[in-house]
Amino acid sequence: MIPKECKRLAEVDFPIAVVSKHSAREKSIRHGHPSTLHLWWARRPLAACRAMLMALLLPDPCDSLCPKEFEEQARELLPKVQGEVGMKDMDLRHALLKFIGDFSNWDFSSHPAYLEVGRGLVKAAHPEETPLVVDPFAGGGSIPLEALRLGCDAFASDLNPVACLVLKVMLEDIPRHGAELADELRKAGAEIKKQAEKELAEFYPDDPDGSKPIAYLWARTVRCEAPDCGAEIPLMRSFWLCKKANRRRALKSQVRRFKEKGRQPEIEFEIFEPKKESEVEGGTVARAKAKCLCCGTVLQPERVRAQLSQQKGGADVIFDKEGKRTGGARMLAVVTLKEGQQGRNYRLPQKGDYEAVWKAKQKLDKILSDWEKGGKKGLCPVPDEELPTTSSGFMAPPIYGMTCWSDLFSSRQNMALLKHVEWVSSLSSRNQRLTSLLALAVSRLADIQNSLCSWKPSMSQVIHVFTRQAIPMMWDFAEANPLGQQAGDLSTTISNLARIPESLPTISHYGQVCSMSADDHSLPDESVGVWFTDPPYYSAVPYADISDFFFVWLKRILADNAALMRDSDDLANALTPKKHEICEMAFWDSNRYPEKDKGFFEDRMASAFAEGRRELREDCIGSVVFAHKSTEGWEALLNGMTKGGWTITGSWPIATEMANRLRARDSAALATSVHLVCRPRPDDAPVGDWSEVLRELPKRVGDWMERLQSEGVHGADLVFACIGPALEIFSRYSKVETAEGKEVGLAVYLEKVWEVVGRSALEQVLGTAEARARNGMAGALEEDARLTALFLWTLQSTEQDQKEKSDAKQMMDDESEEDDAADDDDEKPGKSKGKGFSLVFDVVRRFAQPLGIELPKWESRVIETEKGVVRLFGVSERANFLFGSGSADAAAEWILENPSKSLQRSLFKEEEGPEPTKIRTRKAGRKSAGVSIDSTREIGYTTLDRVHMAMLFQGSGQTTALRELIKAEQERGEDFLRLSNALSALYPKNSEEKRLVDAMLLAVPK
Repeated sequence: MIPKECKRLAEVDFPIAVVSKHSAREKSIRHGHPSTLHLWWARRPLAACRAMLMALLLPDPCDSLCPKEFEEQARELLPKVQGEVGMKDMDLRHALLKFIGDFSNWDFSSHPAYLEVGRGLVKAAHPEETPLVVDPFAGGGSIPLEALRLGCDAFASDLNPVACLVLKVMLEDIPRHGAELADELRKAGAEIKKQAEKELAEFYPDDPDGSKPIAYLWARTVRCEAPDCGAEIPLMRSFWLCKKANRRRALKSQVRRFKEKGRQPEIEFEIFEPKKESEVEGGTVARAKAKCLCCGTVLQPERVRAQLSQQKGGADVIFDKEGKRTGGARMLAVVTLKEGQQGRNYRLPQKGDYEAVWKAKQKLDKILSDWEKGGKKGLCPVPDEELPTTSSGFMAPPIYGMTCWSDLFSSRQNMALLKHVEWVSSLSSRNQRLTSLLALAVSRLADIQNSLCSWKPSMSQVIHVFTRQAIPMMWDFAEANPLGQQAGDLSTTISNLARIPESLPTISHYGQVCSMSADDHSLPDESVGVWFTDPPYYSAVPYADISDFFFVWLKRILADNAALMRDSDDLANALTPKKHEICEMAFWDSNRYPEKDKGFFEDRMASAFAEGRRELREDCIGSVVFAHKSTEGWEALLNGMTKGGWTITGSWPIATEMANRLRARDSAALATSVHLVCRPRPDDAPVGDWSEVLRELPKRVGDWMERLQSEGVHGADLVFACIGPALEIFSRYSKVETAEGKEVGLAVYLEKVWEVVGRSALEQVLGTAEARARNGMAGALEEDARLTALFLWTLQSTEQDQKEKSDAKQMMDDESEEDDAADDDDEKPGKSKGKGFSLVFDVVRRFAQPLGIELPKWESRVIETEKGVVRLFGVSERANFLFGSGSADAAAEWILENPSKSLQRSLFKEEEGPEPTKIRTRKAGRKSAGVSIDSTREIGYTTLDRVHMAMLFQGSGQTTALRELIKAEQERGEDFLRLSNALSALYPKNSEEKRLVDAMLLAVPK
């Protein structure tokens, strides 16, 4: 047994860079990876969980209390996968850390030798009993799965029934039955495929030439309301069909007008091969404003919403009694594959395509009619459960008339899905071992068989609805063919699922899964060896609401499993439990969740942490993962931890996110997840002295920043990673008091943490003069320079391989138009109107206030704030401010007419509000520009202004004026070059600013 006082590896060291590399890479691994079992949001990489769990379980060999038996067995085990271990304790620590890093590699996760060593080390550290690992917010199951992999017992719980079903399959069914499930799944897939080909063929017919449609591309439609028009407007984000270099295809529109009075014009399409981007028309809809292709009239969002609401969202075709299309969704193109030919082909819709849709609609109507005639026994065949009544930031469809979950699917999709439910239910009755797996397969199918899926021209494939943690509106959508043997085909989905049991190592025992709230567990006191969890992040993900998308289909397959497929606290609730979900939902929808505010989240999280402390043995350890970029989210979590009786003993940021995720663009979305290592705080913990805590804080943070930067951690990732070690100081005490006996709250302490981090960052990027500013001494740059430096420093990203960065950039470019179009009509926080760089206002404020930076003073000059987001202006956006209504060219001419001394007197006055100086040209016949270089203003030109002027002179080719400006600045002092060099290091690579400042610096005389 490891003595209580003995430190674990996770409390002293961790292979951050290696584990980060494998964690980020794991996001791109698909075939056979457990994450492909079913979607669950914000799932932690197995690599990070496996590595951290081992570091929590193993003692530090350099601790004098480390059991000698463990050291001996570790020296025997490690040579099986690496070289001989040196005789020093530090040698053994390094060898263990190397193994943890290597074992985090997915390629070694099922390797027999690594499994033997990993399980052997855990057994050596815990010889008397198998450690029990508990995760009360288990979600997708990464943590408990890795516990089983390492030979531990695992207890996983979650309140959400979708998560619980995923957990039961992952931790109970697969470990219990092993690889034999794979063969059974493949047989089931073949049977369903045969059934589908028999019963669905008439609804998805092949082309006469033998080609097989794999996707149908649709657009919702509205009518132009301009007088004398009334044309149908297909709502299209883009006219592109395929953007692959060797197969570029797009749609071209043509207006067809009729001589008959009162007949509306019509839009016809043709498919062509564009040679350049400009040949392809822009979309017809943006932010719910629809432009008529016939008359150019723009239909406002409220009218678009009203018309689509009359169509219940507009995913269905409107037919007359003879089956002729009269309105509703319009088919734009059909994507086909032909045996023996490479690549996808694109054709316009034909009469038979609409006939198949009409037949599907008639089939669905009959199924629903039969259900109604039968007295509506049991659940409605298609999901009739209600959607939230308002659009709440994560769910746009309700404001377009979609009132129940079945409205998110077209009639043909609803019909096909309910047939799959029927076939899977029949199969499950004959082989109950497959019931849950097949239910998840149909649930996954729904993710790509709905009217909110998009078509991605750069990849020529259907993209599932959950590209982010929300359900957006999709104007034009892609319908996958369930017989297409591509994504959207259940037999293909089942075939992919079959790889998961084969990829997991043999596990001698299975875990235990329970559906329960994290703050009300049934485990006995002091029974847990490791309490390791990834809790909900404040208001980041509305799990319950968006998981209803899957739940409504799962409950129709698993109707017999009433215990799992219901809300035990509210039997009248037909959807997933919401009342006790620990999430700050007032942020999303204050009408439905007025009580679920920050206080609710903190109180319930504190209760969950207190429950974990009760369960954990006195000599054991815990870890909490957090990756929220909101300081409010961090405060809520940390308040819960401290109130729950925990003390932080370690903190390790692990890069767990790919750079290509949509949130990462032009903002400080975190690439790392911070793993806080913690222990139960002793009941007799002392009271801390506030002055001593503050004296210890700068060195602790400074040392940690240096360590993290050496591991490639930067920017916002580094900022939030510093909170952990800072909390080690604060949380070790029962409370912290001032000399007057007043208790210091966590919020006050975190303000000091932000101040220390900010000052340390400024000293790094702007030099030692900033240290003098701390004491009010001369030498510090102005506020706007400090604000800009901190802003850019926070935006720096954690290092990744150059190839990954390149791949990420390409994927981001491919997805940019898709993301812009998929957002709802209202402007969203974080969407920049111009160039520049964005940060959450709360983060900027936290830095600015303790450093004496007054944000309002710099509004419209350096930054702009809107909807909780601060945007730092790009240098080109500052031209009008710097040069008035003139231009850099005109300013350059004025500079050339003034010697350097005059330049310094007029251009560089500060805090004096000088008279405007007119820019006058030397060219005959030209009027005065009437523009002031030094307009009357409350603040004079700052060093940052002058650096930006120089950059703009460089960009406009005014080299002579640039040299004059630089000469004047060099005579003035060192601030100009000091800031220029700092900005060169801070501006993102490949940005316009980086290019300009580097080119400008080349003009500086050596």
